[in-house]
Amino acid sequence: MTRLAIQAATTAWDPLRRELDSWANAGKVATLWWRDDDAVRASPSLERLLALAGDVPLALAVIPAQTEPFSANVTVLQHGWSHANEAPAGARKSELAHESVLDRLAAGKARLEALFGVRFLPVMVPPWNRITVEVVRRLPELGYIGLSVLGPRRSNFERNVHVDLINWRTRRFAGVGQVIGQLTSHLAARRNGAVADEPTGMMTHHLVQDAMCEAFIFRLLEITRAHPAACWLAPREVFGAA
Repeated sequence: MTRLAIQAATTAWDPLRRELDSWANAGKVATLWWRDDDAVRASPSLERLLALAGDVPLALAVIPAQTEPFSANVTVLQHGWSHANEAPAGARKSELAHESVLDRLAAGKARLEALFGVRFLPVMVPPWNRITVEVVRRLPELGYIGLSVLGPRRSNFERNVHVDLINWRTRRFAGVGQVIGQLTSHLAARRNGAVADEPTGMMTHHLVQDAMCEAFIFRLLEITRAHPAACWLAPREVFGAA
């Protein structure tokens, strides 16, 4: 790598460092959390993700209908039932589009409880981050303590993710500048009171991540671990179940 390339790679992280410094100067702590979607079984890509995470808490959104038991020091959330598209023709993909899915969600919850025990936290993570208001209303009666989608939260029931590492048109890493832009934008909006003050969430997908994506995660964790104003929360803290 040339000197200019090294300088550019370093400079790309400056907006994040400045934003964390702003939190420190304000006497605040920038809380973060990490959600990885579409987990079903142990795999080399999952092992790489766990190795990257190290001591940083990780929540895995697991697909109940497809999952197999696996051992990992993570918190398991529920990723719908089978990740099947139930939306009408022409509509954007969604599995949780109608209340008819509730029985399957309850069965999925029971399966994850049986497979993962205390590692399971009853939080619904809708496939494609889409869910209808009608289904959301019914989640508490099924025993769910929270919901996690993509974007600023709309109610206190939600604890969302705000940073997506994947460009889904290309199914590749979205790029350092774009992802840091998402991250610093949400952190700055929280610090300035422009959005609800919820932990800033990072969403990853270990099954489609490439080496550039993993390199980004490594550097992000390195910077945030070292900064006094950054703190990665355990999922149970995020959802008030600690």
